[in-house]
Amino acid sequence: MEKITENEIELFAIELLEKLGYRYIYAPEIAPDSENPMRSSFEEVILKEKLLSSMIAINPTLDYPLIEDAVKQIERIHSTELLTNNESFHKLLTEGIKVDKTEEGITRGEMVKQKSKQDWKMKLFG
Repeated sequence: MEKITENEIELFAIELLEKLGYRYIYAPEIAPDSENPMRSSFEEVILKEKLLSSMIAINPTLDYPLIEDAVKQIERIHSTELLTNNESFHKLLTEGIKVDKTEEGITRGEMVKQKSKQDWKMKLFG
């Protein structure tokens, strides 16, 4: 039986995600010391500005502070267990992120989506 290398698995995953409509960005092109950095250090896992702009586009009726709160909730996912982190993020991705909105003294929950319904339809049926 031929062994599969980590590099082969990574290339397969990248190709699969690209076929689903995701854009691959080569890490050195966005590194902190590159011409177009998207993070200030390699410790930053989340590309915060990219996430914010995407969530604003997907949730145009929500105020910026609500979307900022949703991003903070994503950034706060920290467990010593990788599987727990992945499950927590998956739940936020698929169900949305609940944030509190106060209007005229009344607080109610709003859901911030990370994917539009059109995105889900395209991924499932497109």
